[in-house]
Amino acid sequence: MGVVHKGFKRRARLLREALRPPRQLPGSEQGGSGLTEGQKARRPPKRTQTVDYNVPAVPRLVRSPVFVIAPIRSGSTLLRMLLNSHSRIRAPHELHLRTIEVALTPGFSETSMQELELDKVELEHVLWDRILHLELLRSGKDIIVDKTPGNVFIWERLRYVWPEAKFLFMLRHPEGVVSSLQKRKNNTATRESLEATALKYFKPLEQARTAIGGLSVRYEELTAKPEAVTREICAYLGVEWEPGMLEYGRHDQGRFAPNLGDRSDTIKSGRIQAARTFDDVTLPPKLAKYAAAWGYQ
Repeated sequence: MGVVHKGFKRRARLLREALRPPRQLPGSEQGGSGLTEGQKARRPPKRTQTVDYNVPAVPRLVRSPVFVIAPIRSGSTLLRMLLNSHSRIRAPHELHLRTIEVALTPGFSETSMQELELDKVELEHVLWDRILHLELLRSGKDIIVDKTPGNVFIWERLRYVWPEAKFLFMLRHPEGVVSSLQKRKNNTATRESLEATALKYFKPLEQARTAIGGLSVRYEELTAKPEAVTREICAYLGVEWEPGMLEYGRHDQGRFAPNLGDRSDTIKSGRIQAARTFDDVTLPPKLAKYAAAWGYQ
């Protein structure tokens, strides 16, 4: 009787499971965000990555990508759109490479990859490289630019992955960065907190500027003298300057999506607009240090 009873219970359970409404899969909610109500996307920490390289680097499909090393709210989206308007340069939305990771199962895929002289870190580099290469194939262009602000935290890793990479350092007056953070929609952070956030980007940016060769671009100069500055950038990248770059609103720049760059009315206007100046602002010492290093004081 016990066996019969267990059989009935099992059939009842299977019947309930068959009649249960289908579960909603992650990402199937409206908008495809994969987040249920009350959940928030986990933001990566604002700190420099330290990575151990334990296996040889494999050959790259993209030999010389271009990375914009810039703090948030620095005008890097405008720079991206100007560059993307060039016939040879593909500058897509922010790619967030540092948050694209590979997971290996211990004892299975981990062991298998070790036999191929690959590990988690190098497989991530292979994936990043493939993403850049795929974007070039789709666009039909031959130079790829990534302007993700988080690049400031992995500049050493980017230089290791692509020894022939080129770097553009996007600078803006420190007060311009902080005041732009203050004006963000729904901002509730204190001035002190916003300054601390900006400084988390400023420190590695200046370290990168000091350590590696590249070209520094000031946002204020880019908006005041766009032709001269974009000509200088084109010369650094080894391409001919094109007048159409300055009319970025006439080119397809992709969708304005959250977390992928500036979505303000200013950038959506399709026109280069003058940057605010802060010549008469007295900065706290920590910000004044970077203002002086970048030629603003």
